[in-house]
Amino acid sequence: MRPGIALIARRLCLLAGIWILGAGGPTGAATTERIVVNRFSGVAIEGFDPVAYFVAGAAVQGTAEFEANLWGAVWRFRNEGNRASFQAHPEIYGPQFGGYDPVDIARGVTVPANPHFFAIVAQRLYLFSREDNRDAFVADPERFLYEVGKRWPALQEKLGQ
Repeated sequence: MRPGIALIARRLCLLAGIWILGAGGPTGAATTERIVVNRFSGVAIEGFDPVAYFVAGAAVQGTAEFEANLWGAVWRFRNEGNRASFQAHPEIYGPQFGGYDPVDIARGVTVPANPHFFAIVAQRLYLFSREDNRDAFVADPERFLYEVGKRWPALQEKLGQ
């Protein structure tokens, strides 16, 4: 029997570092980085506020006035409260898998996500490259997270090369 979604999510968060080891310099959506950032600015998730997905339930653009630097990426927020929440708990508010689409990871490839396509499942933020991928994931997150759990470690190693 497959492990439950919460257990899978915990195991994936414990893998040596989507985040802690995920320090990548500014690049576009290249698959040589562990966190998807803009190649010119170093801004993660196209400047969208990762906390706003939780509190506003929407993709909300952050501003340069409220920035934080973490794991080699610049994160933008719409207000000081969201920035403080992110800095206190980046493992919760940051996008899982560094902003790569988990449906594509389950297929064995890393595809940078579009911050407009998102879902919050088991209190974690997932971003997707396409609306179809988001819909498939939401319909059966346990299946995709099970597949991601098998493929992400090897893909993550390739991203670090």
